[in-house]
Amino acid sequence: MTEVLSQDEIDQLLTAINAGDTEADDFKPTADTRKIKIYDFKRPDKFSKEQIRTVSIMHETFARLTTTSLSAQLRSMVHVHVASVDQLTYEEFIRSIPTPTTLAIINMDPLKGNAILEIDPAITFSVIDRLFGGSGEGAKAQHELTDIETSVMEGIIVRILGNMREAWTTVIDLRPRLGQIDTNPQFAQIVPPTEMVILVTLETKVGDVEGMMNFCIPYLTIEPIIGKLSAQFWYSSVRRGTTTENLNILKEKLATVDVNVVAEIGQIQVPVRDVLALQIGDVVCLYNTRVGDPYSLNIGNKKKFLCRPGVIGKKMAVQIIKKTAELEQEDFEELTSDEEEEL
Repeated sequence: MTEVLSQDEIDQLLTAINAGDTEADDFKPTADTRKIKIYDFKRPDKFSKEQIRTVSIMHETFARLTTTSLSAQLRSMVHVHVASVDQLTYEEFIRSIPTPTTLAIINMDPLKGNAILEIDPAITFSVIDRLFGGSGEGAKAQHELTDIETSVMEGIIVRILGNMREAWTTVIDLRPRLGQIDTNPQFAQIVPPTEMVILVTLETKVGDVEGMMNFCIPYLTIEPIIGKLSAQFWYSSVRRGTTTENLNILKEKLATVDVNVVAEIGQIQVPVRDVLALQIGDVVCLYNTRVGDPYSLNIGNKKKFLCRPGVIGKKMAVQIIKKTAELEQEDFEELTSDEEEEL
């Protein structure tokens, strides 16, 4: 805004110029060298460039995990990678996705609020066709998901959320849960239309079908951990190596792994020709094994317990009587006591 001079100020300036005390060039306007940044109050920037970069790194890990898991489940070439990470209003996100689409409402426990995972219809129907035994071409005419198709996609999304939890481990022990699946974006109002969100766009390719997956996280949901979305915190978390949270996740995953448990009576080396000649009623003598000796209970290829055979109902069973570690300790104590007696 131009400043207006009073009459007294104008008279003083004219007097100074006439007297020669001041040159007229001194009053020429100087160029404004200040850098002006345009700021839109309707779309305030809530995330810094560093925070957006950290979110991108996290979801690059998520993309690699999802590529591996979906390739194994669909038995087809799947490629997922981060295309972009942007901040925009929730209304802009809703307007940018097609109708109908696969819209999963995700509970972001322990964070407050929900997020949205949107899967392009082309990818959705390609996955469904692949799981139903097809070639993965997908449906030419897209339609709303049937109950069976919705159930199939629930299984796929739950697996994807498992990858998301692992990718967020260095920042927070996230436990994302699938709430519901919608097909109309207008019905998925998780935050006000003007609320800022961070949108992770993932380019996805299943076989020859290409499409997008969008992960939308409102600022209100991610605000409690916004300070952790920095390069310094990220790399320091990576350098810390194994943490208690990581150990708990590993233990939880290992608890569901199936292993072979074998009760071994004894061992013997027999030529193949003798094995082929065995008949019902033949007797095989085992090395170093007597009647009444406990069996060896092996976990995988490791001898872990000693056990005795039995029956529970109509099923064969074994009863664990001792750990091999305890057995080795007893043998060591007996050996030590014998040496002391000799001395």
